[in-house]
Amino acid sequence: MRSIVLAVCLFIFAPLASAQEARPISDAEQFAVTSAVEDFLYGASVNDVQAHDVFWAPELTYTSSSGVRFGKSQLMEGMTDTTMIPEDEVTAWYTAEDIELKAFGPSIIINFTLVSTDVATGNRETFLNTGVMVERRGQWQAVNWNATRTATPQSAD
Repeated sequence: MRSIVLAVCLFIFAPLASAQEARPISDAEQFAVTSAVEDFLYGASVNDVQAHDVFWAPELTYTSSSGVRFGKSQLMEGMTDTTMIPEDEVTAWYTAEDIELKAFGPSIIINFTLVSTDVATGNRETFLNTGVMVERRGQWQAVNWNATRTATPQSAD
């Protein structure tokens, strides 16, 4: 009897213990996740508080390029006195390059190069970003985010 119970338990729980393989991403998922990030970056460029509120999940863990970790409430608190900037007054546009998506279960991991382009000079500053995205009520939100300043050629290993 003990052997039967053990066999049944192994049959039920063994799949949960194995590592999950990446799954294919549908064209619709790729479009939705990429659009969510691009819409967010546009909103960040014009200081749109609503863009931040929609993009970041309530349980967000954000690790900044300066090594500080915080959640959505702290991030949103930093925007309390922010007003939207008209497009013709934006000083830097944020865009995404080299986007890579990987799906595991219902989550999608996004890796990309965030580019901040200074409007006046055209100078570009780049950051390597990685996020874990989940879909809720038809909206993709980031539950985890890491931003790393891109190494300069002299400091790259």
